[in-house]
Amino acid sequence: MDQVVKDVFRAEGTAVNWALLREGRDLTLVDGGYPGDVGAVLASIAAIGHRPEDVRAVLVTHAHVDHVGALNHLHERYGTPALMHPDEVANATGERHESATPADVARRAWRPSVLRWSLAITRAGGTQHPVAVHAEAFEPGTPLDLPGRPVPVHLPGHTSGSAAFVLPAAGVVLTGDALVTGHPLLRGSGPQLLPGFFHHDLDAARTSLARLGAVEAGLVVPGHGAPWRGDLARATERAARLIA
Repeated sequence: MDQVVKDVFRAEGTAVNWALLREGRDLTLVDGGYPGDVGAVLASIAAIGHRPEDVRAVLVTHAHVDHVGALNHLHERYGTPALMHPDEVANATGERHESATPADVARRAWRPSVLRWSLAITRAGGTQHPVAVHAEAFEPGTPLDLPGRPVPVHLPGHTSGSAAFVLPAAGVVLTGDALVTGHPLLRGSGPQLLPGFFHHDLDAARTSLARLGAVEAGLVVPGHGAPWRGDLARATERAARLIA
């Protein structure tokens, strides 16, 4: 668990991150790890002196299995809503599937890094397809009335409704998988895109980097990898040129 700035925390599960935004006794959870990470999500809430009941909503950058694992648990036990871009709701409810398939992974399993990663995520529930029927859409482009006052930025490509969340007061942007800084299947670290087979539309994902680069934030908290501080415009330009 890292406190990246005051009242903004990053926690790491099975090669994936989620974030907690605090305002008084209230929290916003951004993403929810794999299904097998539910205990770790609850532990991260407790680690900063809070209870699951303090989470006012889960914001979802995109509805892949490694980001929605805790949604149903929190909703069923505490009534916690799950909010995402309108174009992402169908992915969360199971009406649409925009994710890498087991076949995509199997074709690359000859690489030791892919095999190790695939075994780890399988243990964490990576082959499951959680369906969050309670998923709701937030209003795009306006600050959300939630702890941290996050402002969503639509970044289609990784999925149709992929979004980042800007925290203007903190100078932080939570990028989900629209921009990452590390992953077991990447050779290096620093701002970049995930390998191409992870993206629903790789060209759109590259295009969205320009929109992300225009965000006023000096600290990136990604869905995979460590926090990164620097010139976001230059970082996204570099990421757009890289092909993993």
